[in-house]
Amino acid sequence: MTSPFVRWPVRVASLLACLLFWQVAASHKLDLGLFTFTYVPTPGAVLDAAWRLFTSSSLAMHLGSSLSRVFSGYLLAAVLGVGLGLLIGRSRWAEDTLLPPLEVLRPIPAVAWIPLAILMFPSSELSMVFITFTGALFPVLLNTVHGVEAVDPRLVASARSLGAGRWAILREVVLPGALPSIVTGLAIGMGTSWFCLVTAEMISGQFGIGYYTWESYTLQNYPDIIVGMLLIGVLGMGSSVLVKRLGALATPWYRVRRAA
Repeated sequence: MTSPFVRWPVRVASLLACLLFWQVAASHKLDLGLFTFTYVPTPGAVLDAAWRLFTSSSLAMHLGSSLSRVFSGYLLAAVLGVGLGLLIGRSRWAEDTLLPPLEVLRPIPAVAWIPLAILMFPSSELSMVFITFTGALFPVLLNTVHGVEAVDPRLVASARSLGAGRWAILREVVLPGALPSIVTGLAIGMGTSWFCLVTAEMISGQFGIGYYTWESYTLQNYPDIIVGMLLIGVLGMGSSVLVKRLGALATPWYRVRRAA
């Protein structure tokens, strides 16, 4: 196994190389034909814009709005996605009746949900939470179904032969066996929930990181656009890492098996 002391310098060097390319391309207004850096601000201009945002009073409102929308929709999607996934994975009847309509809805992008969400819900706040919910639901649901179906049937049969009932098998065999896959779905769902939220905020929000990014574009504040993009990326990455860390704490047996 490669030591973390070797891997982290490589990761830092990769980020520095990207920043160097960005600085050179933006300062020299590099034109590659297929795309151009003529209007892309330099890292220094973006840093100045970030400092203005972080020292302003609007940052707390934007962050608070986006975080509350993301986590409200995400928590609803996590509960419903895991519950439906366990049901579909363990019941052929549920798979035949619930999975087909869900598979039809799954490919619909977040942008397509926005007009219907505005019509369905009495406030734009609820519609944005709903769009975040739809983005997180399907990764959680499908990974839960996959995890349940991947549980070794011999473990289920052994538990049943020892007298375990349906709920004991679900609690002691199926759920622990599917939990690593569920955690993966929860981490992916967190990332997609941020993606969907930003799309919703660009259209119907008044505060939020997505709204800030879109407003910067309409006002042609190009450094602020990149600040919003980077802030979304950092928040999404941090949220996903948090979910993975919590999932690792909940599955110590899986970490031991991977290490072995």
